[in-house]
Amino acid sequence: MFHSFFPRPKLFFTSAALWSLVCIVVWYTVGPQIGTAIGLPPLPAGEKPPIGLAFFFTTDNLWFYIYFTVFVLIFGGTWKLIERHHRWSNWSIWGSAFIVFIAYFAVQISVAVNNWRGPFWDLIQKAMSKEPGVTTSLLYEYQLRFLEIGVLSIVLNVVTAFFTNHYVFRWRQAMNDYYLSKWDRLRHIEGASQRIQEDTMRFANILEGLGVTLINSVMTLVVFLPLLFRMSDNIGDLPIIGAVPHALFWLAIGWSLFGTALLAFAGIKLPGLQFRNQRVEAAFRKELVYGEDNPDRADPVTVGELFGNVRRNYFRMYWHYLYFNVARYTYGQLDAIFLTTILIPTFVAGKLTMGLWQQVATAFGQVSDSFQYLVSYWSTIIELLSIHKRLKAFEAAIDGQPLPEIDQRYLEREAEGGELAADKPY
Repeated sequence: MFHSFFPRPKLFFTSAALWSLVCIVVWYTVGPQIGTAIGLPPLPAGEKPPIGLAFFFTTDNLWFYIYFTVFVLIFGGTWKLIERHHRWSNWSIWGSAFIVFIAYFAVQISVAVNNWRGPFWDLIQKAMSKEPGVTTSLLYEYQLRFLEIGVLSIVLNVVTAFFTNHYVFRWRQAMNDYYLSKWDRLRHIEGASQRIQEDTMRFANILEGLGVTLINSVMTLVVFLPLLFRMSDNIGDLPIIGAVPHALFWLAIGWSLFGTALLAFAGIKLPGLQFRNQRVEAAFRKELVYGEDNPDRADPVTVGELFGNVRRNYFRMYWHYLYFNVARYTYGQLDAIFLTTILIPTFVAGKLTMGLWQQVATAFGQVSDSFQYLVSYWSTIIELLSIHKRLKAFEAAIDGQPLPEIDQRYLEREAEGGELAADKPY
């Protein structure tokens, strides 16, 4: 799955994670000093960033673009020297780096919008209170600044969709070519054709979606956690607890980790059931395919028992999804009012303006959503895990390792004449 597309996957991803950590540490420690030394200093303390398109051309942002490019070239160049003959290294190394950058840039767009929200909504509040100094031309100007960000967001979304579609198909092609080159070892595995045609497609598509979202979540945390940390100074006492330094920062982390742990515990059985569901569906489908050419196959008793296996597994899944959905939707409803409830004493004390409230709510939501990655995508992760289990049988066959127990049972029944129907564990 990974070896076909990435050079030495375990070492590649481990080194990428460590190199990313080094980049982050350097950026937040000596990064500003280096930027200042080359004439690209950060904004002075207390100075608000520009609104609109100008935000992306501030000196600290320009310095980050250079910084990111240099670190990517060092990492990618080293791997190109190590694996210069790997067929897909350009896509897997440089393509992955580009996806990381556009994920970061998407977060920067969210920051730009949040910078716009504060002064805009403060002006709206003043206008509604009939305070002097607010004109229609000023409000229209702010709308134009928002439109600038919106146009950039559209361009970024189009480029992201186009590039990631090509990236995913290259990954699928790499898996497809690799598995077909080992077809003589794989063709006896249950549903081999489906695994190559469908599972590789679904695996690449799902992993691309989850991967981009995960990168976006990490980038969001890197950018918005410091903002939320600073914004917590404007928050008063919390209900019941009282005053807590940097309250929003700790609440966002604690509440999100609670939701993640809750959903992970409630859905712990679902990956195995999804995997078994693919098994029983494949067995049912395969018997019907055999019956198209062989009158001795797909008799009513056999297909009836096979469909009975499908029915039992689906009903078992429905039960486990019942309590999983209770946990998921309950948490979702509580999450919708969590921040507002926490800030009621601050509202009453009059410590938040409309603009600041918009910025706090956005920053808290960004951090909370990023930490709730498993909460938001647990169902998709379950599907990915089930596909991963099916493709792992291919990996075992290619490497000459014992197949998973369920695949071994399948081959034993094929040798006995294809009697899969009565095997209830399917």
